[in-house]
Amino acid sequence: MRDLLPSAVAVAVAGPADWSDDLLPAERAALSDRAVPSRRREFTAGRVCARRALAALGLPVTPVPAGADRAPIWPAGVVGAITHTHGYCAAAVARAADLRAVGIDAEQHRPLPEGVRRKVCCPDEEADLARLPAGPQWPTVLFSAKEAVYKVWHPLVGTWLGFPDARVTLDPDAGTFRADIAPARLAAAPVSAPPASVTGRFAVDGALVRTAAVLLHR
Repeated sequence: MRDLLPSAVAVAVAGPADWSDDLLPAERAALSDRAVPSRRREFTAGRVCARRALAALGLPVTPVPAGADRAPIWPAGVVGAITHTHGYCAAAVARAADLRAVGIDAEQHRPLPEGVRRKVCCPDEEADLARLPAGPQWPTVLFSAKEAVYKVWHPLVGTWLGFPDARVTLDPDAGTFRADIAPARLAAAPVSAPPASVTGRFAVDGALVRTAAVLLHR
């Protein structure tokens, strides 16, 4: 994930031991007693990576619990995101003075189920994807980009952003994407000046799709 983000962002990627490391008490309290083993492993790796990334910013060790929506609760003055998929977990954080928001996502590089694809890709996006060179699973890249965009949008605006609300365009030559937010969603936003567009980068590395986006201060 480091290659997709600016230098102001600290990144940590999970190693083998991080999936079963210790949680801090506040983090442990945020994990349901009914959580299945895979959820526990993902949550643990995410928090270990989050604390390591915070340390890379020069910040003291602090817990990163979760809110009611399961999103990480960052220390004051910090923005960030966590992502995990089978065998991969990463966290990315930055000082809020440097960036307004950070979003990252990772997905397995495989075809989207047809039902998911219909929910994720609008007709205009499907037409764009049909013109891209063969090889990568472009609908999966687009799905991952929308997930990263949501992680930028939600902490700032506090509202849901559905798949149809972000019109994503991929540039395979540059390895970048742009998401334009639907005007109706912007008009309904409960904050002033919600981001009308979000740009980011993507990479397809064998079995993994990675996407990342940041929002700069005006």
